[in-house]
Amino acid sequence: MKLSRGRCRLRYLLARAKMTQAELSRRAEYSPKQISNWVNDREMMSYDAAATVAHVLGCQMEDLYELMLLP
Repeated sequence: MKLSRGRCRLRYLLARAKMTQAELSRRAEYSPKQISNWVNDREMMSYDAAATVAHVLGCQMEDLYELMLLP
């Protein structure tokens, strides 16, 4: 069984945390443009970025993306 990252769930997680993209940008120390790229699925987070964002949002790294089962 192999899993792959699907869509980014940051928009949902930010709403749940009642946090804006700008606040996440400040707290995680990534540019607002970078946060926007992740939220809008233009780029995937690196392992280090995902660990940082998960820490700021108080969630697990696995929560940041939908997981898809590959054949």
